[in-house]
Amino acid sequence: MNRIALNARFYAHRPTGMQRYAIELFRRFANQLDPLRPAMSLRGPAGHLWEQVYLPSAVRGRLLWSPNNTGPLAIARQVCTIHDLIPIDRPEWFNPRFAQWYQWLLPRLARRVQHIIAISEYTKQRVIERLHVPASKVTVIPNGVDERFSPRPADEIAAMRQALDLPSPYLLCVGSLEPRKNLPRLLDAWRLIQNSVDRDLELVVAGAAGNSRVFGSVSLDSRPRVRCIGYVPDERLPALYSGAVALVYPSLYEGFGLPPLEAMACGTPVVTSRTTSLPEVVAARTVLVDPEDVESIASGILQILSSAELRDTLRKNGIERANQFSWAKSAEQTLGLLLNQSKN
Repeated sequence: MNRIALNARFYAHRPTGMQRYAIELFRRFANQLDPLRPAMSLRGPAGHLWEQVYLPSAVRGRLLWSPNNTGPLAIARQVCTIHDLIPIDRPEWFNPRFAQWYQWLLPRLARRVQHIIAISEYTKQRVIERLHVPASKVTVIPNGVDERFSPRPADEIAAMRQALDLPSPYLLCVGSLEPRKNLPRLLDAWRLIQNSVDRDLELVVAGAAGNSRVFGSVSLDSRPRVRCIGYVPDERLPALYSGAVALVYPSLYEGFGLPPLEAMACGTPVVTSRTTSLPEVVAARTVLVDPEDVESIASGILQILSSAELRDTLRKNGIERANQFSWAKSAEQTLGLLLNQSKN
């Protein structure tokens, strides 16, 4: 029996950013972990009940790693990865019960656990300020970029476009469809500039619907030159990024922000926000905009579309920046921290 137990409740969810983090790291040092997961897929209250009531009895005194923003309060000998504090910082974006649960849980969990991993310096500072824990209790270990995210060849891009029925050329927006992804302002910005860009250019929005109020007021179907393709499997993402003229990612809040970094690794120019963790992650290798200003988003898109020289510079610099992040490095640092904490 391994001396580190893994809270593997994340397997109940479709792999998006937070779940992909857990999966990527687990597969790199699985032999050091004992994954504890529900016998069946449990989500919502049933999943929380399993985590708070059943999981503590299965840990049997070992160090527990909870990689996805939550964990059992009964276990102090625990390392918890906190990705963001969005339910606390912006509760209006969530179902009230969801926000209330995390507003209650996260401060107590942060004070209870042995150590916290934050995925960015921005998240670390929010944890210190909002959850009132000492800086010494929080270690920053950034996310990584998988090796498969690299510029893909033309035949692979063509096969992806055919499979997903995509236009050429296209701008791309990737991310779960929820309020913080800022889709309404992106669509308004796209409307402003449509007459100033290539008439064949379309905006492709890829992402599964989540706990979102976006579509209560915005209809993609009624927007010209906008195509929503829903959830895209991980294996198609490198070609999807590589085939885009640019990625537009005007998110209002990110604990890290994987899509811009993955797009950069694929040689795709990026327009993204100058807020929260994003400037820290992309390090000036993108066009940065004010995500709350429609005209700023529109100007950023036009800037990147109007200059082939800028796009070439961003491709080169983006690949160099993305190469500084890897899941192998994240896994090495995380395992080292866990093994050290397991001695305590």
